[in-house]
Amino acid sequence: MRPLSSLTPGERAVVARIDIPPEQRGRLLEMGLLPGTPVELVRFAPLGDPVEIKLRNYHLSLRKLEAEKIQVH
Repeated sequence: MRPLSSLTPGERAVVARIDIPPEQRGRLLEMGLLPGTPVELVRFAPLGDPVEIKLRNYHLSLRKLEAEKIQVH
């Protein structure tokens, strides 16, 4: 397993674990970012934050700090 933020643009993976505090995790779960969900890293913003990912046929931007706490394989 490795952090979502370590993927390169265009690389795909599956969410294995979300290590974000419960008060912040709910928002991600509501948007469909669940363990077992396939994701694709689309791009990093010019300064590296935020990170844009594609999941369930839509694009989602996450803070790099959040992406570092999402483990994928």
